[in-house]
Amino acid sequence: MIKFEPLLKQTLWGGSKIAAFKHLDTNLENIGESWEISGVDGSVSVVAEGPLKGRSLSELMMQQKGLLVGQSNYERFGNEFPLLVKFIDATHDLSIQVHPDDEVARRHGYHHGKTEMWYCLGGSATTPPDGDMTGTVPPMLYCGLKKAITPQQYEQMVANHTITGALARYEVHDGDAFFIPAGRVHSIGAGCFVAEIQQTSDVTYRIYDFNRRDKDGNLRQLHTKEASESIDYTVLDDYRTNYGRGKNERRQIVACQQFTVAVYDLDRPMLLDYSELDSFVILMGLEGSATLDTGDEQTSLNAGETVLVAATAREITVRGQARFIEAYV
Repeated sequence: MIKFEPLLKQTLWGGSKIAAFKHLDTNLENIGESWEISGVDGSVSVVAEGPLKGRSLSELMMQQKGLLVGQSNYERFGNEFPLLVKFIDATHDLSIQVHPDDEVARRHGYHHGKTEMWYCLGGSATTPPDGDMTGTVPPMLYCGLKKAITPQQYEQMVANHTITGALARYEVHDGDAFFIPAGRVHSIGAGCFVAEIQQTSDVTYRIYDFNRRDKDGNLRQLHTKEASESIDYTVLDDYRTNYGRGKNERRQIVACQQFTVAVYDLDRPMLLDYSELDSFVILMGLEGSATLDTGDEQTSLNAGETVLVAATAREITVRGQARFIEAYV
């Protein structure tokens, strides 16, 4: 079982929740993301402790191959680790954006598109954009189109700053989940704190950025044409991912070609059986603390910690009181 050093990303919209959540001693401000496990070029995770300390995830992939990620995954992805997992803290709204699917991404020179999902850890109310201090705004996000529009209407709405009027908007609560397949327009809003599981890809097409300027005073680049090529214009009644919630049992949230994600909320010991699974497993601590025991080794899983379990692990006994995410391919 492996823990990695978090890769902290400072952003225009980042806040202070991540450092507190992960109990980090850092002077960095405006931390928008903590990349917990990453194989993205230029941001590859490094082992934090134990006999493998200092080794990169890329090194582990080349050395351990299918023993680390599962034989079928290694045949499918080679030495590229297939998932990127993060914690995200938004003090301000992120841009309205979309990710391409694999086919569109490859046309533009990328290895993969990006399908992702969010598990919401609640958040905090924020001051309205107009500065009205008499009230606050609950954490919100955009996910999907709420009405049918054409590509031509999309471009017009971006140009006249009305694109948010075409998007479904949701108030965020602890435990809410949203699946964002490639092509679905979305944006994390101010006050949101989420865990994100996604394909290993950092390709994002920015649709609209509320006319904000970067640290140098320049309007941030939009990718209107590329986004138009990527958007899925299908309209759904509800974009929330509804799943059963309960104690001391596995609750599956998403199962797709790119990943499977479930959540556990335990207050008594539980055996996680991976004897039939040909994949690595990622466990992300959301609340409380627990001990993970494979029989050969033990490690902690506290809120804010993320553990990579090799595909050779057949079962894990979890003891403690903890809520955590399970993700694999």
